[in-house]
Amino acid sequence: MKIAVTSASGQLGTAIVHSLIGLVGPESIIATARTPKNAEHLGVEVRSGDYNQKAQFDLALSGVDTLLLISGNGDPEKRKQQHASVIDAARAAGVRKVVYTSIIGPVSDSDFAPIVNSNRHTEDYLKNSGLAWSIGRNGIYLEPDLEYLDHYQKDGKITNCAGDGRCAYTTRDELAYAYACMLTQEQHIGQTYNLAGAAITQYELAESINEVFGTDLYYEPISVELYRQQRISELGEFMGTIISGIYQGIRNGAMDVPSDYQKAAGRAPVSLLEAMRQFQSRASS
Repeated sequence: MKIAVTSASGQLGTAIVHSLIGLVGPESIIATARTPKNAEHLGVEVRSGDYNQKAQFDLALSGVDTLLLISGNGDPEKRKQQHASVIDAARAAGVRKVVYTSIIGPVSDSDFAPIVNSNRHTEDYLKNSGLAWSIGRNGIYLEPDLEYLDHYQKDGKITNCAGDGRCAYTTRDELAYAYACMLTQEQHIGQTYNLAGAAITQYELAESINEVFGTDLYYEPISVELYRQQRISELGEFMGTIISGIYQGIRNGAMDVPSDYQKAAGRAPVSLLEAMRQFQSRASS
């Protein structure tokens, strides 16, 4: 059985390939990437796979039994067609099962809603494709907050528009393990899982960071409008709007979802504190 992973040179794709190697060995894995040389370090077969070039996937998916489709990160309308093209190529190539990395989040009333709705479109397209399918809805990554820690320390606080809202966080390593299980175990066919841990507030996030990293941060909520302006100023219109929309969704309760992680992975997710300690250990090694 050959398992293909799209966007394998990215951070999530790389983590998933590593998890799969531990389960099925490198000879059973095909990594696809827009720039193949960026995935050569993975130690598996690498094939060209640009979401904008369906013909590449017509070739890349030859001989593949199971495909992991990692959601693209471009314009929401464009990604609908990109994902559909990969699913069409999978069907034409005789792929049996497709696992899709979707996302939790708001379907309305948030600047993040267009991203979520593009993922829901792909979920529906996959369900209607005639292929066996499994869907994971990723929680919000914890890593960006930890990678931003120096900035938080400089300000002495965490500031965003989430307010009292709760957010179900996860890490790429946790997602990688769950997806490796979903790709290699048949009981997940036809299932949609929220892949995240227990939801927490930003106040609890600050307290946990303080406990693990020895900082003295506090959380300060601000308005959606002000936070949007700040993010756009720092990150540009597209990415700034997306980031502010995520926290707007947290504020509105859209990221407070029950976790299905144990159903997908066969074990409970690691705790928030343990995830932070793992990040700290890797950063210091």
